[in-house]
Amino acid sequence: MPLLTASNLAVAYAELEIFSGVALDVAERARIGVVGPNGGGKTSLLRVLIGEQEPNGGSVFRANGVRIGYVPQISGALTDGTLRDEVMLVFKEIASLEGALAASALEVQRAEPGERRGAERRYSALVDRYERLGGYDYHNHMDRVADGVGLTPEVLETPTASASGGERTRAALARALLADPDILMLDEPTNYLDFKGLAWLEEFLGKCNYAFVVVSHDRYFLDRVVNQIWELDHGRLDTYRGNYTAYRAQKAEREVLQLKKYNRQQEFIAKEQYYIDRYRAGQRSRQAKGREKRLTRMERVEAPRREAQTIQVANVATSRTPRIVVKTEGLRVGFVEDGRTTELLTLPDFILERGTRTAVIGSNGVGKTTLLQTMLGTIAPLSGAATIGQNVKAGYHRQGSDDLPEGASVLGAMQEYRNIPPAEERNYLARFLFHGDDVFKPVSALSGGERTRLAVARLMVSGPNLLMLDEPTTHLDIPSREALEQALLEYDGTLLFVSHDRHLISLLAGQLLIAERGGAYLYPGRFEQWSEEGGLPPTPTPPVAERPPAGRRVGTTRRKFKKTPKSRAEPRPDHEQTIAALEARLARIESELQRASERQDVKKIGGLGKQYDQTKAELERAWEEWRE
Repeated sequence: MPLLTASNLAVAYAELEIFSGVALDVAERARIGVVGPNGGGKTSLLRVLIGEQEPNGGSVFRANGVRIGYVPQISGALTDGTLRDEVMLVFKEIASLEGALAASALEVQRAEPGERRGAERRYSALVDRYERLGGYDYHNHMDRVADGVGLTPEVLETPTASASGGERTRAALARALLADPDILMLDEPTNYLDFKGLAWLEEFLGKCNYAFVVVSHDRYFLDRVVNQIWELDHGRLDTYRGNYTAYRAQKAEREVLQLKKYNRQQEFIAKEQYYIDRYRAGQRSRQAKGREKRLTRMERVEAPRREAQTIQVANVATSRTPRIVVKTEGLRVGFVEDGRTTELLTLPDFILERGTRTAVIGSNGVGKTTLLQTMLGTIAPLSGAATIGQNVKAGYHRQGSDDLPEGASVLGAMQEYRNIPPAEERNYLARFLFHGDDVFKPVSALSGGERTRLAVARLMVSGPNLLMLDEPTTHLDIPSREALEQALLEYDGTLLFVSHDRHLISLLAGQLLIAERGGAYLYPGRFEQWSEEGGLPPTPTPPVAERPPAGRRVGTTRRKFKKTPKSRAEPRPDHEQTIAALEARLARIESELQRASERQDVKKIGGLGKQYDQTKAELERAWEEWRE
């Protein structure tokens, strides 16, 4: 028997229908992922299922005694205490039992001989109940779960009122997991988790013995934890077997079959209508009227649904930069507050060369955002320097898009950033899904995904040749993420980005800057290689007498050439032809990458990514030899 069923559900806000006719069930140990565009009703569906929101139509049946845990996308404070107090709310019954046990023990001590046996029985019953609820281990259990979702002992002591939204969300997630529900409902649980937290949650959900329904835009996460997909789109819910990758394949097959059925029926309708129109008043009028009746009663095949609108970003024209775009020397990153210095990272000297794509990854709070802002010069380094090359125009996307003008409209925010003719401005904003009156919406009323789209629109219009992005995919739905990925694949400048989106990192990054507590290192390979090697630093090489030349990229090898006497020097190759050939090869690989990305062919993307990096390195060497 299912733990939860729903039939003919409908939700509407005023005159706007969000979804209708939704039927579903949640079986024991179900692993369900919910996908769909922003605004499609995913959060509303979860709230209806848990009973927090009444539907406009239909009904929900929950099995007797079923316990449902729920983690909303944004969690509010439940207590005036600390985050530890928030998490410990789940053990309210155990805490109450501890008080009852203390009182019962005192009762046993004070009982008269004739009453002692009854007092002992009551105390024993309380002990049994305390043990069944896990009372002897609940503090350790809480610490393990809190650590898994990224709540350190220090963070747990943070007052709830001053905790960040991400910290409150992780506390709510820990509380829900500790409640041991029959069904767990999670709304975007991966938004505020780092790699450690993601890995822990994936393992936890893989081993748990209860059902869960999770809304997520994290494709890696969905591939690892679910075996059923609910797609909520255009007001309808469709169900698919398997994980996210299986869902994409099944959806493509369904769309092909739907298109064939639709086209066949449209051809039949056109022929029938031609017959009806031609013979309506002639000798065959009876046959024509009969066909018209059948045509009227025919159940029409629905036209294939159009893909949800996605961000349309034109190629960004960038000016050419020098070979060295960013260079660090003895850089220590941190901040000074109230006279106290807090050091976050000490970085090795490294160089970001023109056209490189580097992902900065690491645990929450390690200092990744501070590193980007130090490179930009908005935060002073504790020591050392980060130098941006001449003619480098940096564009920076802040995490959370909190640099947007709250009092302005969408249109005003664009005009404030760059003054372009109104007609062009509205056309440009339309490419980021701000249509019609959307451009007059106040920034303060925008959703998380809309804020990100506006921030990216403002950033791209300036044509930077160095893009520095801090968690650019947070709050974006999957179609918008894919469109942003395509835009960044076509971007020909230098890219440095912070992200926990493993799909984005795998697709874009040619090298990784791994930030750890206190330090960092540059990994000269792709995310898959680093993961396969256990996510460990590269094996240190023996010290050398000479320091590598300043232009050498960290982690690469430099070919050694045996010096040849001038009298025996061989003719110099035609470097210009070599460079032209390499640039043509690079362009072909980029085109193939684009096509593979559109097909979501992850294996092909990985292979092409390696070819791209190798060709890019050969091209840089050819340019260096030409200059020498």
